[in-house]
Amino acid sequence: MEEDKGTVCVTGGTGFIASWLIMKLLELGYSVRTTVRPDPEKKRDLSFLTNLPGASEKLQIFTADLSDPDSFEAALEGCNGVLHVATPVDFEGKEPEEVVTQRTINGTLSILNACSQSKTVKRVVYTSSASAVVFNGKNVDVMDERFWSDVDYIRTTIPSAGVITYLISKTSTERAALQFAEENGLDLVTLIPSYVVGPFICPKFPGSVCTILAMVLGNKEEYAHLLNTSMVHVDDVARAHIFLLEYPEAKGRYNCSSHTVTIQQMSEFLSTKYPEYPIPTADSLAEIEGFKIPELSSKKLLDTGFKYKHGLDDMFDGAIQCCKEKGYL
Repeated sequence: MEEDKGTVCVTGGTGFIASWLIMKLLELGYSVRTTVRPDPEKKRDLSFLTNLPGASEKLQIFTADLSDPDSFEAALEGCNGVLHVATPVDFEGKEPEEVVTQRTINGTLSILNACSQSKTVKRVVYTSSASAVVFNGKNVDVMDERFWSDVDYIRTTIPSAGVITYLISKTSTERAALQFAEENGLDLVTLIPSYVVGPFICPKFPGSVCTILAMVLGNKEEYAHLLNTSMVHVDDVARAHIFLLEYPEAKGRYNCSSHTVTIQQMSEFLSTKYPEYPIPTADSLAEIEGFKIPELSSKKLLDTGFKYKHGLDDMFDGAIQCCKEKGYL
């Protein structure tokens, strides 16, 4: 008889990481509750979740939105663990940074407060981002969990308003979450992935996959983001969430990044492995300018006994195959 692993809530269930997480949790025998944003016109197709193996017996979908923090309470009720993945993404800068950041913080703190008041939630894993670590102006090649992005540095060096909003909201929300947990005795750990790559079951084209495949897709405006790229397979990110949920001694922040490649190394890798695509040569990319993102160290996560399973081949094979199937390539 299959072991009952208990019930876990995954927020933001239609997203890239969250949808993969739901699939993995169901595979492992967990009962899963997930939240999706309101859809008054009932136009959203959630069959990519409801058709997952085990979903008919063990997946419940709730409506909730970070702009209405109390809306998460029903989904959290009776859960043993919470994986808070939901975050607003507005790279077009439609709303002021302060508005988005405050909404994200308020929503997260309300969820954490509900977890704190709960009689059942044993641990929360919050999904942060390398964005909360690497943007600080420090001249260091490799950064561990002691490093934090600097909000003033982001405001003065990043040209895009939408990107500024994302970087600041992720940094400020992770800080607020850790502070709340410390002040309220809540067992919270944060997972900090670099660029997440690989196949995807969600209908929307994930932004991180789009950026990493820039040379395959011919998106030259994205090349500046690839000067020094730390990345990790979506399956490893999902496994790391579940590992930290289950690992008794987990505490604080954990970077999650398995590979770092320069833009020249990526060019050589892609042109050798996928000769059918007109990948730019390493020499032609020498003039590309941009922010060289430091490597993210995963030593703390690996020291707990966690092991990455997927290499660059898996990341790119999965992403490219998925893009072909979904009509992006």
